[in-house]
Amino acid sequence: MPNAKISGTGFFVPPKVMTNHDLSQFMDTNDEWIQERTGIKERRYVENGASTSDLAIPAVEMAMERAGVTKEDIGLIIFATSTPDYYAPGSGCLLQEKMDFPTIGALDIRVQCSGFVYGLSVAQQYIENGIHKHILVIGAEVQSTAMDLSTRGRDTAVIFGDGAGVAVVSASHDDSGILSTHLHSEGKHCRELWVEAPSSGVTPRLNQEILDEGRHFLQMNGKEVFRHAVTRFPQVIMEGLDANGLTPEDIDLLVPHQANIRIAQMIQKRLKLRDDQVFSNIHKYGNTTAASIPIALCEAMDEGRVKKGDLVVFAAFGSGFTWASAIVKW
Repeated sequence: MPNAKISGTGFFVPPKVMTNHDLSQFMDTNDEWIQERTGIKERRYVENGASTSDLAIPAVEMAMERAGVTKEDIGLIIFATSTPDYYAPGSGCLLQEKMDFPTIGALDIRVQCSGFVYGLSVAQQYIENGIHKHILVIGAEVQSTAMDLSTRGRDTAVIFGDGAGVAVVSASHDDSGILSTHLHSEGKHCRELWVEAPSSGVTPRLNQEILDEGRHFLQMNGKEVFRHAVTRFPQVIMEGLDANGLTPEDIDLLVPHQANIRIAQMIQKRLKLRDDQVFSNIHKYGNTTAASIPIALCEAMDEGRVKKGDLVVFAAFGSGFTWASAIVKW
């Protein structure tokens, strides 16, 4: 049976830089406050009506070029996002049309920050079962148009940014590839990090009262999210390592979801990892949700932080609550 190997990566972020100082023009905040609590200095915002599937296109092109594959080689599109272009159809279908892919399957995944790792897990099954030879796993987000850019919304608005990251997952017959993936959810905490409206349980799904109250914006209980994240991140990483007879000392690079620098530092401390074992770029892009791991992975590879034979670990935690890890031998 073939292994599922990441054969190429790509990413794209919009050119518009939104600094902490820029945000202070819209809300009562400042650069020092944001950096101290999140580690973020700036993030990217779309312009001119660019949508989530639009952001994914250059990242897909980069990943396919690096993997040495064409559109005709791809058997399935897996598109992870919490900010789809529309309620329907899915962003994967829109990407298929915009890039003129053959009439292959297109699957959207809606598990927010854990979406890319969930997508890798799905791709792994199709590759290892011999159904497809090459699969696109995309994480892309346009968060900026969903933020409450006022003092009311500053606790979440300062965190998120826009971007897209892509991995081509291919069949391989050497000893490299995805060793295992581990997926979890705990829906009883859904209201700690959620977007209440539009909702299928409300008629009409969106009305002026909802808009006035800001219930269509992302709401987050930061203390509860932090408390659960610093527990679930190490747990799911150790679950993956244990499943493969490995320890934290075996990790060459941990690429965590870029949620908050304090969460990443807590994970590093609990697993006793060195600075060179953890990759972070949250200071440049903020939290790009499903896109954050593939963007960080692509940058890590471009910087020479990932080499043949390395053990690379992905881990994510987010809305749902959902959390996940993937153990990959390069």
